[in-house]
Amino acid sequence: MARLAVLSYHTSPLAQPGTGDSGGMNVYVRELSAALARQGHDVDIYTRRDAPELRDVVRVEPGLRVHHVTAGPSAPLGRAQMAHYVDDFADALKAIMRSSGLPDALHANYWLSGVAGHRLKHELGLPLIMTFHTLERVKAATFESESEERAEQEAALFACADAALASCEVEADQFVRLYGASASRVFVVPLGVEHAFFAPGRRAQARRALGAHDEVPLLLFVGRLQALKGVDLALETLIELREREVAAQLAIVGGPSGPDGRDTLSALHRRVREAGVIESVNFVAPQAHQLLSTWMRAADVTLVPSRAESFGLVALESSACGTPVVASDVGGLPTLVDDDVNGVLMGTRDPSAWADAVQHVLEPATAARLGAGGVQRARAYTWAAAATSLGRLVCTFADSSTVRC
Repeated sequence: MARLAVLSYHTSPLAQPGTGDSGGMNVYVRELSAALARQGHDVDIYTRRDAPELRDVVRVEPGLRVHHVTAGPSAPLGRAQMAHYVDDFADALKAIMRSSGLPDALHANYWLSGVAGHRLKHELGLPLIMTFHTLERVKAATFESESEERAEQEAALFACADAALASCEVEADQFVRLYGASASRVFVVPLGVEHAFFAPGRRAQARRALGAHDEVPLLLFVGRLQALKGVDLALETLIELREREVAAQLAIVGGPSGPDGRDTLSALHRRVREAGVIESVNFVAPQAHQLLSTWMRAADVTLVPSRAESFGLVALESSACGTPVVASDVGGLPTLVDDDVNGVLMGTRDPSAWADAVQHVLEPATAARLGAGGVQRARAYTWAAAATSLGRLVCTFADSSTVRC
């Protein structure tokens, strides 16, 4: 069994997904680490302390601990501000690891954690595994550029990481094509589903649990409220349906995130008022991850209108609940959504076309077929399988030397 140090510098796996910078990455770090611990590995997750009252160490379950590391002020910071304290984070981790014993490998999540991990790799002689979650050059090609500095840091990490984990073949190809990554050091490890929570159920019962007794078809958006996630398109789809006099409602589950989050939320509220659909749109605060399954079972269709998406965990979890998905044909989503099997892939951002797709999915026979297809499609994805793949990879490092810059 291996001892693994997981770096999640800019967001904690204990944070509520759907708020601030918390999202699919938080679920990934927590669920994958927990699955590793249940297989007998020893896992320590290190994250930046963003509140003074946080305990130094939180024992999540046997074999899994979360460490709150002081790096800069013990307060929430924007990602631009957090970049200034990455070296403080690395210094603190080096001291902790030297005093408590070195892990067998580092697993850094997101490029900021990677910068710290890169230093620790060389200063402590440890193999480095990278999961990027999002990449600057992918975002620049599909949505908007953040910074060239980030792209350069990511390229340096690809050049030196002992392994780069991709969630699907599409992402693996992006590593090689956009960053010149060595294909021999790219490993596809798909994400998983916690099937104990995300499973089929009765829609009527789920709606009653949520206090929603209306039989009107329910469209669902789950995610951080930011331009990248395309929540505006979800709203425009609902407005188009209402203009067609199609009875439908939309639940938007999530909170503002990133520098444009508050503006995105304000724009949504303005558009709801302008379009006169206040009674048809429900803004829902971010939910605990396991409770999202109830929303997915209650919905008739889940919308995933992202402008870029490395994997698309919401689409997979919705399928596991037996709810059809209408999703953007971007990133890893085509590996999860099979057209006319468990949903519909959209190559356009035209709300009229999305409304057409929703109406098609809402047809009873189609909904039943796509729902059943989704459950079957999701069965192959488990966190235990992901942990097994990562555990085997870590064990191979014991017999090989680390990659040098």
